[in-house]
Amino acid sequence: MKRRTYARYVKRILDIIFAITGIVMSLPIMLLICPILYFANNGSLFFKQQRPGMNEIVFTIMKLKTMTDTKDIDGNLFPDRERLTRVGKIIRKFSLDEVPQLINVLKGEMSIVGPRPLLEKYLPLYSNYHSRRHDVRPGITGWAQINGRNESSWKKRLDNDIWYINEISFCLDMRIILKTILITFKRKGINSRDAATMKPFTGSKNYAK
Repeated sequence: MKRRTYARYVKRILDIIFAITGIVMSLPIMLLICPILYFANNGSLFFKQQRPGMNEIVFTIMKLKTMTDTKDIDGNLFPDRERLTRVGKIIRKFSLDEVPQLINVLKGEMSIVGPRPLLEKYLPLYSNYHSRRHDVRPGITGWAQINGRNESSWKKRLDNDIWYINEISFCLDMRIILKTILITFKRKGINSRDAATMKPFTGSKNYAK
């Protein structure tokens, strides 16, 4: 199968199939943990945020809310690790907070496999080379995510995104999905050592290709 044919047509069909299957399979555990999260977060179940997708078109990404909105006296949010709830830590260990993104996949805003959708404010900070990460739909998992996840440097993550775009194929996507499952259950590389999420991105315009 030619890469272009797969990327344009077959990949979208597989996304729909995997998304529907994932929603059905995760429904029992979602029915169990959602009420717990609802009460742990004082009635707030989902985390929603604007993210740029393919062609830099902004959409609303959905996750299960695993952190509180606790702020200091100056109105600044506490560090991520201090805001993580106990149930949130467990949910993040197994990447269950990502399950609502299957809805984004069904809507055509995301793919199962692709570059991770990052913050909208990062758009002006990409080099022309790394801005190519928006040539495809962002993914729930991807080549960068299975090669270090949040432990990788920004340059390595972005370079891995571009490598994936250049090499995209059915076999590569299946390989990424299978490795994602293994990494999730091994709970390897989910968080960086000093933060619950990746450190802020400061730009890639000075990175060498």
